[in-house]
Amino acid sequence: MSGENLDPRIARELEHARRLEWWTLGWMGTVVLAMGLAMGSSQAMKTAWIEDMLSLIPAIVFLIALRFERKSPDRRFPYGYDRVNNLAFIISAVALTLLGAFLLFESAMTLIKQEHVTIPPVTLFGQTFWLGWLMIAALAYSVIPPMILGRKKLPIAEALDDEVLHTDAMMQKADWMTGLAGIAGVIGVGLGYWWADAAAAGLISFSILNDGIRALRTASAELVDAAPRQLGGNELAEDAEALRRVLEQRYPEAEIRLRETGRYIHAQVYGVSPAGAVDLDEIWPCGADRAWRFAQLSFVPPQADRRNASAP
Repeated sequence: MSGENLDPRIARELEHARRLEWWTLGWMGTVVLAMGLAMGSSQAMKTAWIEDMLSLIPAIVFLIALRFERKSPDRRFPYGYDRVNNLAFIISAVALTLLGAFLLFESAMTLIKQEHVTIPPVTLFGQTFWLGWLMIAALAYSVIPPMILGRKKLPIAEALDDEVLHTDAMMQKADWMTGLAGIAGVIGVGLGYWWADAAAAGLISFSILNDGIRALRTASAELVDAAPRQLGGNELAEDAEALRRVLEQRYPEAEIRLRETGRYIHAQVYGVSPAGAVDLDEIWPCGADRAWRFAQLSFVPPQADRRNASAP
């Protein structure tokens, strides 16, 4: 669905999301810088720093996908660019999963080898103090931006049914939880518990990996034209199931197939021909404010589907 044909409500939400993602790149960029300067040899700090950098990926791919999604169909892409959103989603999910696995392995090896992390004193502006205080200050700052940004993105992701934006909001939640876990790890090292730093890093990494696997399952299902999934989960979407029931009642002799392209639902009715013009708004069962989600209804008359045709 090209940009000029967008529902005005969706266009407004997309513009809001676009501004938030630019704010994310700018604000989280300062977090990455602060964390990098204060990182030292702490495993938890390193893990939190890498996750903060990783959190920029969904924002970047969302902005790129949005730019393509607004383009009109052409000869090379006659169906438009709605599925660019699916591509952006799987890029985010793969990056999340691989980084989570790598960081979890690294923290586990630190615990197995019993590598004792030390946080030395540092001299700054003529004052000598424990580097851990600087780490804690950087981690505390890293909690604030993602907490604000994530809370703002989540309702927009739900309004748009946008998996990339939802994944981004979940990563923002992971970011501020990472900051708190990192603070606990640094304090633990300061109290003499050498394992606290790696244990905190492991908890952070496990959270990242879990989010990545969940997102990857949904992204993979969307790419192979599975039935629409719930936002942020692998269950079937409630609005899609409601639409299926309406179509099955309307065309009881047909087979109903639903798929999702980006944030839009496409329905295909196999085995019947339309009796006349069909009003999508009349069929959509989930209210006018969500009618934009039902993008297309197509019919495949009897014997028109080669895959299901009987051999002569």
